[in-house]
Amino acid sequence: MDAEVVVVGGGPVGLMLACELALARVRVRVLEQRPARMQESRALTLHPRTLEILDQRGLVDRFLRRGAPVPAAHFAVLEPRLDLSRLDTRHPYTLFLPQVQTEELLEERAHELGVEVLRGHAVVDVSQDEGGVSLQVAGPEGRYGARAGYVAGCDGAGSVVRRSLGVGFPGSDTTRTAFLGDVELAERPARPVSLAGPRGAVLLVPLGDGLHRFVVHDPLRAHADRSEPVTLDELRGSVRRILGTDFGMRGARWLSRFGNATRLAERYRVGRAFLAGDAAHIHFPMGGQGLNVGLQDAMNLGWKLAAAVQGWAPPHLLDSYHDERHPVGRALSRNTEAQTQLMDLSEPGLALRELLSDLLAIDAVNRRLAGQISALDVAYPPAEGAPAHASVGRRAPDRALETGRGPARLHELLHAGRFALLDLAGDADLRAAGGAYRDRVEVVQAAIVDPPGDLAGVDALLVRPDGHIAWASDGSGRATRLDDLRRALARWCGPAGAP
Repeated sequence: MDAEVVVVGGGPVGLMLACELALARVRVRVLEQRPARMQESRALTLHPRTLEILDQRGLVDRFLRRGAPVPAAHFAVLEPRLDLSRLDTRHPYTLFLPQVQTEELLEERAHELGVEVLRGHAVVDVSQDEGGVSLQVAGPEGRYGARAGYVAGCDGAGSVVRRSLGVGFPGSDTTRTAFLGDVELAERPARPVSLAGPRGAVLLVPLGDGLHRFVVHDPLRAHADRSEPVTLDELRGSVRRILGTDFGMRGARWLSRFGNATRLAERYRVGRAFLAGDAAHIHFPMGGQGLNVGLQDAMNLGWKLAAAVQGWAPPHLLDSYHDERHPVGRALSRNTEAQTQLMDLSEPGLALRELLSDLLAIDAVNRRLAGQISALDVAYPPAEGAPAHASVGRRAPDRALETGRGPARLHELLHAGRFALLDLAGDADLRAAGGAYRDRVEVVQAAIVDPPGDLAGVDALLVRPDGHIAWASDGSGRATRLDDLRRALARWCGPAGAP
């Protein structure tokens, strides 16, 4: 085999997946058709759950040093904004960070872990058999074949991996377009601009280096074909009509039109092949969710695929990637379709926006939508028929702990990409059960220092490498607790001992 896993696509999602695999000592190669990283940034923000998964790998500080925290998000550019500051997370904000910098930081990490990233290598066909995956690649020196145990398609909406394997991509075509422009301004606004009204909607944010990003929803241009090039005159005219000024825009660096096509892959897994990010789901870029959901796809898939390569994956584990992430993709599609409908700026549409704005002023409504946009509300269903604590499947909150080795945070226990078994009740038998999996499970006797919140009453916790809770106990089933833990360990970690 040329590699144990080939990742097709060297954008942020592919690089994140490669980092996860390499962290588990899997030989991974990334094939990217572009000869160099993109210099334009479609996405501009990292959301709270994405910051948490970066924190779980000890990487978040690199991103925080580059970005700017913003304690709010928007839903269809409505007022009031979604208040992220009260969410139960150490990162109650979006991080304003252009995608090009996110990609740069992830590639830097990939190289640290020994990932081979080959740019200018376009995968043109993928096939598989019982023993592995075969790829045809057009590289700088001509066409060649490659072989791997598994392949992950992180190669965008036009995914060659998805098409080669015949995976359906049902959904809707573009019926509405909007456009963006990165330009210089003669008159810089004092603060970011966000306005939606009968003439249209404009978002304006500074990008740094003298550039500003305009995102424009112009009802007069909403049916322009996506393939029609955006001109500076079009951008200038729409912004001036909607805002009354164009701020003296000039020197366009990047102009792009995008549409509301919404599609979801029928399967995220086909045999030895997997799909993640835009290869699995596309939608109108409302709320900045696409990149973030893609990175979270990669976090879910990485440790499971590594387990299969290493030989200890339980039979259901690879299928659980589709079972857990496909519903998230479907919810993403519904959420962005709803926001797109709210960009109808006709009189009836504005009346609906006014009604929704009133609802957003209600704390419970605001918090619920903030949970959706931030992905902090994502929870996976527990195993069918298995006894389950209410917290199972939810993300483990990052509580401060006191351990025998000193203070720690729960998410710090996940830096190596392994499971964490927290014994909060001083139960040596539980620790011994986890110790049988010492190559896969970090066993820690600890006490929660922070107010426990959702973990109130929990006296033992098994946390997956992606930060979701695999098993929990509150002491009420003490007679069967040890057996329940052993079943959970077998379900998620396979057989005890080295594979």
